[in-house]
Amino acid sequence: MAKKEPTFEEKLMELEGLVRKMESGSLPLSEALASYEAGMKLSKKLTEELSAAEKRMLELSGGQIVPMEDAP
Repeated sequence: MAKKEPTFEEKLMELEGLVRKMESGSLPLSEALASYEAGMKLSKKLTEELSAAEKRMLELSGGQIVPMEDAP
């Protein structure tokens, strides 16, 4: 069975957890470096997903992103 791709929200929560661990200052250098590398990969994936969502929104709205409160 194929492994299910985590959702955007799950990846964001994972990134936030990595940041909390690194900010605690309690990680050994090797673990901090591994966490930083994992965080950078997650950040890149999240940015790509956001860019794709923005592109799709622009396509659906005819080139303009309309604030939700102004949507028909």
